Amino acid sequence: MEGMPFEGPTGERLRKALFVTVILLAVFLGIEALNGLLGLKYVGTGVAATNTIVVSGHGENLAVPDIATFSFSVVSDKATVADAQSDATAKANTLTDYLKGAGIDEKDIKTSDYSIQPQYEYQNAVCPTVAPTVPTPVGAANVSSGAVAYCPPGRQVLKGYEVRQTTSVKVRDTKKAGDILAGVGNKGATEISDLQFTFDDPTSVQTAARDNAIADAKTKAQALAKQLGVSLVRVVSFNESGSAQPPYPIAYATGASAQDSKAAAPAISVGQNKTTDDVSITYEIR
Repeated sequence: MEGMPFEGPTGERLRKALFVTVILLAVFLGIEALNGLLGLKYVGTGVAATNTIVVSGHGENLAVPDIATFSFSVVSDKATVADAQSDATAKANTLTDYLKGAGIDEKDIKTSDYSIQPQYEYQNAVCPTVAPTVPTPVGAANVSSGAVAYCPPGRQVLKGYEVRQTTSVKVRDTKKAGDILAGVGNKGATEISDLQFTFDDPTSVQTAARDNAIADAKTKAQALAKQLGVSLVRVVSFNESGSAQPPYPIAYATGASAQDSKAAAPAISVGQNKTTDDVSITYEIR
């Protein structure tokens, strides 16, 4: 019949277009279905593994420290805060100038503490002597009972102020550590302490220990899998704990003053620092 939509040349074109559309729709639905299946497989890989083994690994790394750090303090006791601060500042500036002259960069010299404390002394009060107040009865023998002492409480008296300034120093040439320790003592440092040898970049040292720990765990896992007759599939979880252990005992210096004779440079042993790392790895097996 004339006028039917699929008759004639126009109808032929419509039939072809419809056919192509159906084919494209089928291909599209097929691709979507395949993606869905792949997606289910991918999601399944995130499901917690039921068959696993857990191994631990330990790693160590011995390395020679490349920096030394220590602290020193200057202390000044004066009658007023202003005098104590001025004196402490002068001492600290002298030490800073010495350190810079010894090759210590300004960024490696840091004031780590500053305090002002009042100083008191305890004064005992004078104890007056008081005659006895009890009269001797008539006819009784005259017996002396002695004086009665009354002592009022003592009191604290302000005698001045103490200013204490503490400075932290980083020495990048560890061979100079002994000379610099002696130098700050000779230049007026009252207290020198907390000498430690460590690393300017501790991350690289810790990484080496971690690598050793992971290698140890892998070796154990492969040996265990072989003994059990299973295969390692993938790593399910990983935990780590590490620490850096300085050599013991740590050398340190204390107590030198400008009034003392010049101290000889102490013999400083840098030694080696041991960095450790422990890992726990869970493997899926099949």
